[in-house]
Amino acid sequence: MIHNMPWLRAVPVTAISLVLTACGGGGNDAPAPEIKVLSSRADFVSGGDALVEVAVPAGVNASDIKVDVGGRDVSSAFALRNGRLTGVVAGLANGDNTITAQGNGIKPSSLKVTNFPIGGPIISGPQVQPWVCATSTAQPESGTTPSSNGSGLSSAATDAQCNIKTETRYFYKTRTAGCTNVLPDPTPPATAPATACFKPYDPAAPAPADLATTTTDAGVTVPYIVRRERGTVNRGIYDIAVLFDPSKPWTATAPQSTWNGKVLYQFGSSTGQPRKQFRPQGSWADDKSLSRGYMVVQNSLTDSQYNSNRVLMTETVMMMKERITKNYGEIKFTMGAGCSGGSINQNTASSIMPGLLDGIQPTCTYPDSETTTMEVLDCVLLVEAYQKPEWLALMTASGYTQAQINAKKAAINGHVDQTACHAWNNLFGNNGKPGNFFARVVSDNATGAITQLPTSVNNCGLPASVVYDPVTNPNGPRCGALDSAVAVFGKVPGTIYPRDTRDNVGVQYGLKAFVSGGITAEEFVTLNERIGGATRDSVLSASRTIADQEGLAIAYRAGIVTSGKQLAKTAIIDMRGWDDSTIIPLPIGLAGSAAGLTGIHHTWRSFQLRERMDKANGNHDNHVMWRFGRTGFVPSTAVALDSFLTMDKWLTNLKADTSATPIEQKVVKAKPAEAFDFCYLSSDATQSTKVTNRAQCDTDPFLRPASSPRQIAGGPLAEDILKCQLKPLNVADYAPQALSATQLQRMQAVFPGGVCDWSKPGVAQQEAAGALNFSAGGGQPIAAAPVSAPR
Repeated sequence: MIHNMPWLRAVPVTAISLVLTACGGGGNDAPAPEIKVLSSRADFVSGGDALVEVAVPAGVNASDIKVDVGGRDVSSAFALRNGRLTGVVAGLANGDNTITAQGNGIKPSSLKVTNFPIGGPIISGPQVQPWVCATSTAQPESGTTPSSNGSGLSSAATDAQCNIKTETRYFYKTRTAGCTNVLPDPTPPATAPATACFKPYDPAAPAPADLATTTTDAGVTVPYIVRRERGTVNRGIYDIAVLFDPSKPWTATAPQSTWNGKVLYQFGSSTGQPRKQFRPQGSWADDKSLSRGYMVVQNSLTDSQYNSNRVLMTETVMMMKERITKNYGEIKFTMGAGCSGGSINQNTASSIMPGLLDGIQPTCTYPDSETTTMEVLDCVLLVEAYQKPEWLALMTASGYTQAQINAKKAAINGHVDQTACHAWNNLFGNNGKPGNFFARVVSDNATGAITQLPTSVNNCGLPASVVYDPVTNPNGPRCGALDSAVAVFGKVPGTIYPRDTRDNVGVQYGLKAFVSGGITAEEFVTLNERIGGATRDSVLSASRTIADQEGLAIAYRAGIVTSGKQLAKTAIIDMRGWDDSTIIPLPIGLAGSAAGLTGIHHTWRSFQLRERMDKANGNHDNHVMWRFGRTGFVPSTAVALDSFLTMDKWLTNLKADTSATPIEQKVVKAKPAEAFDFCYLSSDATQSTKVTNRAQCDTDPFLRPASSPRQIAGGPLAEDILKCQLKPLNVADYAPQALSATQLQRMQAVFPGGVCDWSKPGVAQQEAAGALNFSAGGGQPIAAAPVSAPR
C-alpha cells in the first residue's frame, strides 16, 4: 500500500489501536477517531477523490460516526468492511480540504487534505510548455501547428492539461495454440494481427468459443477476460489492465477476487523529451503477470523515450498508484520492470522516492541518466577528436593499420571496440541540443568517419520555426534534456539556460591507456589538447564543459544520481545481457542490426550499480545479478519468467514481515533461496546451466565487464562523480611512462587548474535527502505526512 512507504509514514496503526483500546469506548469518553487517507499522503491527493479510513474507537458503533468535508456530509460513502470503516471521498476542491469525523458522545477529529488537479503537478514543479495534446487520430504538422499523436481514445482533450475522458475496453485470451502475444489495441491505422493472443471481448455477446481460463496465484479460476482502462494522469496517457468479470461490480472497498492486489509497473525504454502527449510505448498484454492475477500498469510519462525528467517520472508513478488504490483497492506490493531507459526509471524512482517500488527488475541496466549522459558526452567528444587533423596526422605518421588505430581507440574508450562510442554518438549524442540541429553521425564503423545528415530536426518534435534559436528565436522553447527538467534544476541566474551537470574539466582522457603503453605520450597529450567540450547549447567547443555547482548539488540531493544508500531499501534482480559492440558476432553467429544489438548497453553498468551499493552500505545483499550474453541484451522468455516469479516470492516474503526492523534489513531477510548471482555461459546452447562462480563467468567474453572513458581517465567504477575535484598535475602518476619537458608544458596548459583527484568525492557530491518538493523551486524537503487531530 502506498501509505506504507517510509516517506509517507505517519502514526503507526498498531500504536493508535493500543491508545484507543486503553481509552475505552462509548459515551463522552470516546476518543477522537483517527482519519487516514489510504490512497496517498493526505497532502498529495489528486483528481478530487481519495480512499479514506476512519478508525472506529473501541466500543463505538461505526454507524454513529458521521464524516463531512468542509461541512458537506459524505457519511454515505463509508461502510464497515472487514472491520474497517472505509470509503471514497469525492468532490474535493483543488487546494486544502478538511475532512471531519464526529458523532454523539465522540470527540470530533479533522484531517487537512490537499488536492491537486489530475493533470498535475504535485512535487515536480511548473510543467514545461508548450505541450501538445494527443488527438483521437494522429494529425500531421501544418505550418506552425505541430503534429499530434494518436491517443487511442475516442474523445478529445478537455483542457490545456490534455485531460481526456477515461475509457475502458475488454479483451479475452484465446485458447488458440501458437497465438502471438502482441498489443491487441494498436493505434490506428495499425491493426493487431489475426493471430494475436488477446482479442476484443463484448460483455453483451455470448462468450467466445475459444475463451481461455486462468487460475491466479491466489487459487481463483476465472475466464481469462481483461479490462483495459485508458485515461490521462499528470498529462501522460496510461493503461491499467487486470483480470475482470464484467458482470460483477468492482470498487476500491470491494475489489473483485480476480485481482491478487499486486501491481507490475512497466517502464519504457530509450530517452527523450518531446513536448507531446503519447500513448505508452509498451504492451499491457503481459500473460505471465495478468494470468496470475497481477495488474499491469504503464504511463507514457514513465516511458523514458517520452520524458527524461526523472522527478516528473517519479511523481507520475506516485499518482498512478494513487489512482489504482482509490479505484481498484489497496496494493499489496508494486514490482517494476523495464530495459535501458526503463532501467534508469526503476533505479531512479527507487533513489528519489524509496518505497514507491517494492522490487525492481532492471534489464539493460543503467543506474541513472546523469552519469549515463557523462559517457555519451565523452564518446561524442572522442569520436570527433579522432577525426581532427592533429590526431589523424599522428596515426598517419606512425604508419598504423586501421586495426591498430581502432585498438588505440578501444583502449582510450575503455570499451570492447571503437563501435560502442560510435553508437552513443549516433543514438543519443544530440539529446542535449536545445534547438534545431543537423545530426553528425559516424557513417563508417571501421574508420570512424563522420557524416552530417542533410535534414534538421529538434528534440521537442515541434515545427522548426517555433523552437529556440540563439539568434532568430532566443525565447522559443528549448528542447534539451536539462531543459525538460528546468523546474528541478532551475536556471542560471539572469539567463535562459538550465543549470548544467555536465563537466569534463580536469579529465585526462586515455590516462590508463597511456600508463599501460596502449598509446604514446604524444597521442595522450594531443588527445587531451583537442578533446574540448560542449557549450550550454550543446555545441562542440575547444573549451572543456563546466558544470554548475548548484545543479550538481540538486542532482545528488534529489537522488537523480542514483544513491546506493537509497537503493538498499528495494529488492533488485538485475538481468544483464551483452550489447558491447555492433560488429562482434554473437555466439549464435549474428552481429549488429541482424542480432538487434545497439552497442550501448554495456555489461559494466550492472557492476557500476552494485559498486554504489557496496560503497554506501558495505554490501549489495539486496542486489542479485543474472548474466547472459549468447543472444544479446534482451532476456529470454524463460529468464524473464524466472525473474518475475523469484521477485514475486521475494516481495511476498517482504510484505509478510510486519516487524519494526529497518527496511534495508527486511529486504535482505526476505530474499528467497532462488535469488542468487549466476550466469549462463555463452557456450551453453540451451542456456539452462546456472554458473555461480564469478571468475568462471568473467572468463566468458560475452559476460565479463569492460570499462568506460571516465574509468580509463582514472575515475571509479561507481562513476558517481559528475565533476571531479582537482589536484596539481603530477608526473609520477604516469609511471612507468614519461612526458618530455615540452609535453609536460602542453599538459599544464590544458589543465591550468589541475587534473582530477579521483580519491576525493565529486564537487557538491552528497547523500540523497529523500523525496524533495520542487513546486517552489530548489527542492525543499517534504515535511512529515499530515495526521488527523482532535478538534
